[in-house]
Amino acid sequence: MILKHGDVGTGVENLQNRLVKAGAKLEVDGWFGDETEKAVIRFQRQQGLMVDGIAGPATLARLDPANTISPDKLLSEDDLKYAARRLGVQLAAIKAVTEVESKESGFLPSGRPVILFERHIMYRRLPDARREQLASAHPELVNQKPGGYVGGESEWRRLTRATAIDRTAGIESASWGLFQIMGFHWQHLGYASAAVFSEAMHRSEGEQLEAFVRFIKKDKALHQALKNRDWTAFAERYNGPAYARNQYDTKMAAAYDRFRAVGRIS
Repeated sequence: MILKHGDVGTGVENLQNRLVKAGAKLEVDGWFGDETEKAVIRFQRQQGLMVDGIAGPATLARLDPANTISPDKLLSEDDLKYAARRLGVQLAAIKAVTEVESKESGFLPSGRPVILFERHIMYRRLPDARREQLASAHPELVNQKPGGYVGGESEWRRLTRATAIDRTAGIESASWGLFQIMGFHWQHLGYASAAVFSEAMHRSEGEQLEAFVRFIKKDKALHQALKNRDWTAFAERYNGPAYARNQYDTKMAAAYDRFRAVGRIS
């Protein structure tokens, strides 16, 4: 769930009640207006969370006493500041990219990383000698065609079966975490092995952001576009031709302006 400025209803009312219990002086009226946004920003700063004024999964989890995901796994403001320094870009810029290009959460309720297993990648990553035999025996896991997606926790059942066939190829054939970085990039991004990459993705959203930072640094044109805040060039290179239809460039531009404004709110 994501709650933001302008939203109304019981979800906002529940958010306001939790903010009040956390110490905010706020009228509980079910409307996410300026005062609720300011209360969210203050709470995020107090908790070291990404400061965006939006009550997303990380903020809601920190407000929920029943939350089972360790706070250490959640993306923090310090993680984003470190990423911005590593890339030599404004904090508002890295936040804008994170908001538009990442998933809502890097972890499932079970505490495992969000993944999506790609059977056509598994087909390509397997040794030639075994590929066709395994494709015939396990077409749901090894296939020339994409598909077979089940989503959520069920993707882990697919990955578990794939890694039983070939551990490295299985890890390489899934996209991981907040930014859905494909496992086969592990060597290019400087990880010692596919297993080490997987372990990092399990540790925290901060580590998932680290993989994304490495991905950007390895692409000079992408990195330069981010430095220049050339959202069209960045979106085209990162998202491909569909970027315009999905308005990724305009969304990042708008998010960048909003994050600069949020930075001025006390």
